[in-house]
Amino acid sequence: MPETATAASPVGTPVTDVLAQAVSALGGQQRDGQVQMASEVAEAMSEGRHLLVQAGTGTGKSLGYLVPAMLHDKRVVVATATLALQHQLVERDLPRLVEAVKHVRGVDTSYAVLKGRSNYACLHRIRAGVPDDQGTLVDVPTGSMAEKVLELRAWAEEETEAGGSGERDNAPRHTDREWRQVSVNHRECLGAAKCPFGAECFAELAKERAQRSHLIVTNHSLLAIDAIEEVPMIPDYDTVVIDEAHELVQRVTQAATDELGASDIERAARRAGRWTDGDGDPAGDLEDAAAQLAEAFEATPPGRIDPMSTQLADALVLVRDAARACVSAFPRESGGEAEGDAGRTQAKGMVQEVFVNAERMAAGSDRDVLWLGEARDRFPARLHVAPLQVWGPMRDKLLTEKTVVFTSATLMLGGEFGAVATSLGLKPTERIGSQIATAKDDDETALPWKGLDVGSPFDYGQQSILYVARHLPQPGRDGLGQAQLDEICDLVDSLDGRTLGLFSSRRAAETAAEAVRTRLPHLTTLAQGDAQLPELAKQFVEDPHTCLFGTLSLWQGLDVPGDTCQLVIIDRIPFPRPDDPLMSARAKAADDRGGNGFMEVSATHAALLLAQGAGRLIRTTSDRGIVAVLDPRLETARYGRFLKASLPPMWSTTDPALVRQALKRLGQA
Repeated sequence: MPETATAASPVGTPVTDVLAQAVSALGGQQRDGQVQMASEVAEAMSEGRHLLVQAGTGTGKSLGYLVPAMLHDKRVVVATATLALQHQLVERDLPRLVEAVKHVRGVDTSYAVLKGRSNYACLHRIRAGVPDDQGTLVDVPTGSMAEKVLELRAWAEEETEAGGSGERDNAPRHTDREWRQVSVNHRECLGAAKCPFGAECFAELAKERAQRSHLIVTNHSLLAIDAIEEVPMIPDYDTVVIDEAHELVQRVTQAATDELGASDIERAARRAGRWTDGDGDPAGDLEDAAAQLAEAFEATPPGRIDPMSTQLADALVLVRDAARACVSAFPRESGGEAEGDAGRTQAKGMVQEVFVNAERMAAGSDRDVLWLGEARDRFPARLHVAPLQVWGPMRDKLLTEKTVVFTSATLMLGGEFGAVATSLGLKPTERIGSQIATAKDDDETALPWKGLDVGSPFDYGQQSILYVARHLPQPGRDGLGQAQLDEICDLVDSLDGRTLGLFSSRRAAETAAEAVRTRLPHLTTLAQGDAQLPELAKQFVEDPHTCLFGTLSLWQGLDVPGDTCQLVIIDRIPFPRPDDPLMSARAKAADDRGGNGFMEVSATHAALLLAQGAGRLIRTTSDRGIVAVLDPRLETARYGRFLKASLPPMWSTTDPALVRQALKRLGQA
């Protein structure tokens, strides 16, 4: 592979020199992958070319993009998927980096954090009260959550006095329902000009800080709303670095997904009743439309809706038209006091949201997927709509307007960038050597981009084993069978704990946990749901004779370096459920255009999750352990090679006796 030239910053300071200063000041060691990444990111920013960088765990990719971002001559946005990484950047990486490079000539070290409005406490809602369903302002919360809401109000006032951010992440522990009593969404907000507390507003102050900053840290969802939904949220910028880019498609899809329930419409109608006027009873008509939609839901089986029944289509049109009439019936000028204006604004916002969602659903666009969720316990059925694909809007509204750097430990699936690049709106690749890929030059519609794998400082072949239990029966629909439970207990017993179990369902995790508790009572076995995840992770780290079993949030959100975790068990290949409405629709669309829906959608989804799950094992250069996959299809199926090529390059075996011996040696060590 040809050597990559060191890219220079606009002020003439080589990126690698500044990176070296930062690493030295932070007490770290130079890593070749990090140096290569920083040079390539700087070059991409300078040339306006998109870049995909796969940087394995331990590379230090945060500094690999933060240093060139600070040296870039225009504003840069960094978007993350998880709060954990955002917190790490803002609370640890950026302050330490600023301290390390603040004396370097020409480096702009200003940065700010920007989140969606509902992530900040609303002083108007706290000081003026919260409208109830009749629109009356309730000044003092009542009921079981009153104490917590009062605590949140007091915290917000303390934040105001101390010049704090008012961000939800810094608030006392609370539930979603409690937080909604002290926050508003963008539709409910009065706006800084009308709000009597606009000068103190946490969300507005955050936007002002962002406007003054060279680097803005935000999340995938806000980036999607700003760039793709075209709702201006972020000050103008030149380049965006998308970390945890393997999650971007899912996050963009979530941001563009809407839902509607009969209860939403009824609540909006009750709020609107106090404010609407004109002919007839528009709020009452909206409530009647909600009843029609509820009847249509009862006549519609849960799952994907294609085609839409006449009854459901008529009900959605009725809701849409009633909501439009209701919005029109709000007076143009409230003429009341600020408190009354807040109730009116929030009521109108709720009705507008009903109208927008009903209009989108009634349109029945072939670019959307519509499905009805199943009613459970106290939760009635709800209608959902999501984009069939997001690569088109991403290409048209983000990639053609900005320079984008995508980075993650998991961007090469099946050993190639092609699957991820295509899902992001980039064209397929040509391979150059073993590490670099570029867009094909003969396609006039292709956007220029480059893919680069900078490797990992870990020696996976020496540090880890991939064990595929080929002798086990293929997983069935009924969950874990006796053979799988026996295998799990034998593996855990050989290591005497130190096991992270990643399961395809909550039921499977609980079944496995119960089996281990019964057969190996001397170990501590935790299951997701026994306590909050931070508590479970803390207990897992503190006691080496512990097993932790769980589902999706453990696949991607757990970082436990050291001998805490030396065995990762994966019960089955994590394909999406066959009845998943969005995934099945995307697979069918791929088949219809002549592709392979299973490989493009299901296998790609499984490969990403497998790579993320296997990545829980090796977190430092001294870690040792085994990833045990209990699904023989990883070895026997044709797609198994694609999935295995997406995993870290671990030494592989199907020999159960060899693996048990290795686990016993790890346990003794």
